[in-house]
Amino acid sequence: METLSKVTHQYLRTKKKFPNVWCAGCGIGIVLGTIIRAIDKLNLKRDSVAMVSGIGCSSRMPVYVDFNTLHTTHGRALAFATGVKLANQKLKVIVISGDGDGLSIGGNHFIHTCRRNIDITTILVNNSIYGMTGGQCSPTTPFMKRGTTAPYGNRERGFDICSLAKSAGATFVARGTVYHVTLLEKIIQQAILKKGFSLVEVISHCHTFYGRINKEGTAVKMMEWQRDHAVPIQAASKMTPDKLKDKFLIGVLWDVDFPEYCEEYDKVIAQFKTEPEVSK
Repeated sequence: METLSKVTHQYLRTKKKFPNVWCAGCGIGIVLGTIIRAIDKLNLKRDSVAMVSGIGCSSRMPVYVDFNTLHTTHGRALAFATGVKLANQKLKVIVISGDGDGLSIGGNHFIHTCRRNIDITTILVNNSIYGMTGGQCSPTTPFMKRGTTAPYGNRERGFDICSLAKSAGATFVARGTVYHVTLLEKIIQQAILKKGFSLVEVISHCHTFYGRINKEGTAVKMMEWQRDHAVPIQAASKMTPDKLKDKFLIGVLWDVDFPEYCEEYDKVIAQFKTEPEVSK
């Protein structure tokens, strides 16, 4: 544990940006540590990583790490990240987003970045609610669960983030939880190395709003729920539908290859240089 703490500590802006804004027990800190350890094990230099985020609890993450970072406007992280990647294709661009930031105001950017298949890794922390702005329902709040904007229960179905990413064209789609940190670290490593758009959904918890409003208990209780309801995809193939009821899959759910956008864009530039008349 001491070694892990030292690894995490060396990548943090400890003298400038702490203490952090997250509630005690929040899962976002676990995600941050997992990302740092994944980057460290891949031996990536700090200047080779660009971390981009929008607005929200999880989107505060780039503020605390000593990489190239960009804290942008609400829902626009993928648009900014696309510009970063096109400007410097050598960078490993990692987008940090939440379910509200990434799928509500940022939903259109999300589906089209998946479709474009640009070499960006998005780590989307899903705690089923707007945490920073007061506990409003988000696009992933489950049916009939409550939020400050739905005191009588949410009457909309929540997005299945991984299914949405897969259908929109992402070439790598995975899901983990803040309870299963060892698996999550491996998944994030795979996502960063994948050529093309990769999505990692991280099931987390907001005990301050979602847990309290829905009477789901402490941060520990909510993490125990993750433990009891997550099923590794390998194990799921051997389980009957009744055993999988009310469960969700974790692991790599989709991994295919397709031409990456930056490389295809470079081909257009090269073609223009050799065939300028085509554009007229």
